[in-house]
Amino acid sequence: MSQIISITALSSVSPLGNNLKIVWENYLKEQHCFVNKVIDKSPAFVAPLDSVSAAKVEQLKQSDPKYKFLDNSVLYAIEASRAAIQQAGWGENDVFGINIGSSRGATDLFEKHHQEYLETGKAQTLASPTTTLGNISSWVAHDLQSTGPEISHSITCSTALHAVLNGVAWLRSGMVDKFLVGGSEAPLTDFTIAQMKALKIYSRSNELYPNRALDLDKTQNTMILGEGAGVCCLEMGKKENALAYIEGIGYATEILEHNISISAEAVCFQKSMAMALKDTTLSDVDVIVMHAPGTIKGDLTEYKAIQKVFGESLPLLTTNKWKIGHTFGASGILSMEFAILMMQHNTFVGVPFAKGQQQKRPIQKVLVNAVGFGGNAVSVLLSL
Repeated sequence: MSQIISITALSSVSPLGNNLKIVWENYLKEQHCFVNKVIDKSPAFVAPLDSVSAAKVEQLKQSDPKYKFLDNSVLYAIEASRAAIQQAGWGENDVFGINIGSSRGATDLFEKHHQEYLETGKAQTLASPTTTLGNISSWVAHDLQSTGPEISHSITCSTALHAVLNGVAWLRSGMVDKFLVGGSEAPLTDFTIAQMKALKIYSRSNELYPNRALDLDKTQNTMILGEGAGVCCLEMGKKENALAYIEGIGYATEILEHNISISAEAVCFQKSMAMALKDTTLSDVDVIVMHAPGTIKGDLTEYKAIQKVFGESLPLLTTNKWKIGHTFGASGILSMEFAILMMQHNTFVGVPFAKGQQQKRPIQKVLVNAVGFGGNAVSVLLSL
């Protein structure tokens, strides 16, 4: 990458909390965030927002009559975006773009509107405008009173990192010098969980850690869904208030072998990582935050791709899905948050049941991976 991009703010709402201090404190604990909830007519593990974050979102919802009609995926994005803009110091005279995506969008609201239609034969007036994917960035733009471009998209589970990729492209083009990017997901609904169960990838484990992300010896799929949103503020060049820098970014899409799978050695990840690392000595990478959703094939193919790229000298490997589950389109940005916190505190946080990795040097460069249905991978190289 010819020009460094500064990350000047980072904010999220997730099962880990809603400010970086609390999020980091929760990462240092070995407890996961899963609760057993009756959903899709049977008990299932999910990772909902923590109670403080949920209360803040409810307060936001009640603060404006228009917001009462919005899906949680939109409200999560608004809450996180408000905090990020304040943290970055962007004011009313700043022109910035917005690209906040979602894999599934307004799932809860869509299901409710559809159920009401089945029961009454009528659709609510606001059913369509409040369930479109463009709903997220447009409402964030409204809330922040921004005047720059606003974009929404769905590229399955790599959505948030594709937003980062898009923001970098806009900045490097010179069309804007600030961009707010991220992802938001509120998928803890009956129909969404039912779909994951139908794919036979949802966890049925009763172990202490029911999501076995990075357990390469597991014999059953253990994906669990979480919810949340994360955003970051991007600016061109090295800024004094930067939390971290984007040194490289890569992407790839591979030809589908199956509706939900990627190739046995995740060729898309091999290509995206190689692109992100093209100006970097491989031995300089300290940690990789893997996508690793907790499925047998998903975890193993990504691991094989990392082996192909790095050879025998692997960086430290970790993921946050054992703790907060898979947040679909928001997962990549929450992984970036995890990576930046590890760099800031110079502390590696591994997976508690995947022992054996020891930090031996300062954490200064972290590679973050994300991929989704369709084999669409993005890799982002972060540094302090």
